[in-house]
Amino acid sequence: MSDSPGALPDERRAQMVDLLRRRGVVRVNELATELDVSAITIRRDIALLSSQGLIRRVRGGAVLHDGPVAETLAGVTEPEDTPEAPDAEGPQITIGMVVPSLNYYWPDVIRGVREAAAAAGARLVLRGATYRATDERRHLSRLVEAVGVDGLLVAPTTTGDEGAELVRWLQDADMPMVLIERTAASGPYHEAMESVVSDHELGAAMAVRHLVELGHRRIGLVTTIPSPTSPHLRRGWRQACEEFGLPLDDSLDIRTVDQWAPEWPKTVESVIDECVASRTTALLVHSDPEAIDLVERCQERGIRVPGDLAIVTYDDEVAELCEPPLTAVRPPKTAIGRAAFGLLAARLTDPDPERPTHRIVIEPRLIVRSSSTS
Repeated sequence: MSDSPGALPDERRAQMVDLLRRRGVVRVNELATELDVSAITIRRDIALLSSQGLIRRVRGGAVLHDGPVAETLAGVTEPEDTPEAPDAEGPQITIGMVVPSLNYYWPDVIRGVREAAAAAGARLVLRGATYRATDERRHLSRLVEAVGVDGLLVAPTTTGDEGAELVRWLQDADMPMVLIERTAASGPYHEAMESVVSDHELGAAMAVRHLVELGHRRIGLVTTIPSPTSPHLRRGWRQACEEFGLPLDDSLDIRTVDQWAPEWPKTVESVIDECVASRTTALLVHSDPEAIDLVERCQERGIRVPGDLAIVTYDDEVAELCEPPLTAVRPPKTAIGRAAFGLLAARLTDPDPERPTHRIVIEPRLIVRSSSTS
């Protein structure tokens, strides 16, 4: 829906206040239909009027403060950078969040969002999916249509036909949103969607640099095929190897199933066999469960870690519980969650329709433990 050219912003907001005065409370979708503008425009108007103390935001809409206030709009100038103060009477905004898992990796991201939302007085509605675009779209549709959220935080599947269709749905949803640990673009000019991501390429390069400093020259990579992080790690690993002049043509670059696949026991044996045959002395492995199992099988076969094979894992969820504890690259998961909420809140409260797209990249950390250095 395009904004109506016939109503100036102040006139439209005066109409909103008049509707609220007559009805008491109005939902965003109702206001958008009656005023013939987009839902995003209505949300921006509500944010501005709330920051000026003229109305109060509630979940999915707005209510009018006590007293006649429609006349107050006369002569009001629109501030460009007025922050919205937290509403002591209840949540100002409701944020929907859809992540592919509630178990591994994502709990710390969720914690970051939850902490930031609580500090802002916002309500968070969480849904866990299954790394399937159809499942993610079902959850997102319910959050938008049934819950009536003001904005979305989502880590969508973006690959394959179903992923491409989900990205198109997100871009057509007319809903402020921020992608978490994902990026997407579409349209003739490949316009980017707002996102907050870890710099996984840099994380992989950190691991390679650490291993090179320890004297390793044959550094392999093991990644799981289903993981959206794997392509980023591969780019960072390759770039770092090229930077240090390490051989790539015969270096191990193994794409495997994850630990839960029935064929994993045979796969891990094959990985070790290839390491021995190629005289590989160090590996970057994604992720912790696969790395831990790899260490255990090496020890059972008499291969010392790190004496014969140094191992660095990526994610650092349970790496320190291994024996020896695993050196790990730790993505900034909690910081990702906080930044994603902050970016979405800024989008919701900024009345400027020309606000540019923001993309935030946050650096991971390398945690050195015993699996790479004695």
